[in-house]
Amino acid sequence: MTDTPPAIEPLLARLCGGEITDEDYVGYFMNEYGEQLVFAQRRGEKTARLWHSDADWEMYLVGDRSIRLDGPLDGMITVSGLIINREEATWLSSCLAASRHLRRGRS
Repeated sequence: MTDTPPAIEPLLARLCGGEITDEDYVGYFMNEYGEQLVFAQRRGEKTARLWHSDADWEMYLVGDRSIRLDGPLDGMITVSGLIINREEATWLSSCLAASRHLRRGRS
């Protein structure tokens, strides 16, 4: 038996049904309602992938300017058409900031 924990990428890929490898920057978040979000940014790509359990794990392409405060209702936050709450937007913004180095080719 090994003390090395399993890699998180295959587990999250199985959870959301998306393709995630160890080449991706990966983030995971669970909101106050138990809904799960998975973020993956592949090296060299300008957009990241976002999955949300409340949206039936549909994949959304997101980038630095994807988070919007101009939804149909005043104060509504959206990302690529998906309605998210403030905590999810904060987490997503952090993931986008942390994954920037992958787009510039630094390791």
